[in-house]
Amino acid sequence: MMKNRKTKRICFMGLMFATAVVLSYLEGIVTVPGLPPGVKLGLSNIVTMYCVFFLGAPSAYILAALKALSVLLMRGPTGALLSFLGGGVSVTVMLLLTRIFKGGLSYMVISIFGAVGHNMGQLLGSSLLTGSTLTLYYFPILILSGIGMGVVTGLVLKTLLPAVERLDNRLR
Repeated sequence: MMKNRKTKRICFMGLMFATAVVLSYLEGIVTVPGLPPGVKLGLSNIVTMYCVFFLGAPSAYILAALKALSVLLMRGPTGALLSFLGGGVSVTVMLLLTRIFKGGLSYMVISIFGAVGHNMGQLLGSSLLTGSTLTLYYFPILILSGIGMGVVTGLVLKTLLPAVERLDNRLR
C-alpha cells in the first residue's frame, strides 16, 4: 500500500512539473504589451505555489530545482541560474510566511511576496553574473511587477484549486 502511495505521489509531481514546463514555455512565447523588459506573468509559479501550500517544502524545492534544470536545457546556464535563485528565494519566502502566519494570510498575499522574492533572487543572480550592483537599480520596477504578477498568479491559483484538488484526491 505504501509503495502505491509513493508511486502516485511521484506521478502527481511529474504532472506538476510537466504543467510548470508547459506554462513556462507558453509564457515565453506570449508577449504582453506594456510589461517592462524581463517581466513575465509567472504562470509556472502557480504550480510552485500549489506545491508550497499543499504538498510541502520538499516538493516545492524539488519542483523549483526541476524547473531550473528545464531552463538549463531550453535557455542555457544563465537562465538556469536565475531560475534557480528566483525559485529558491520565492519558495523560501512563501514557506516562511505560511509557517509564521499559520494560514492567516491569503494565497494572494503570499503569492505577491513570493513573486517579489523571485524577482529579488533573480536580481541577486544578475548582480553576481555581471559583477556589478547596477542591476539592483531595476529593483523598484521588479517590486511593482512582482506585486502585479503576484496578484495574477494568486487569482489563477485560487480559481484552479478545485480542479487540481480533485485530481490530487484521485491519485491518493
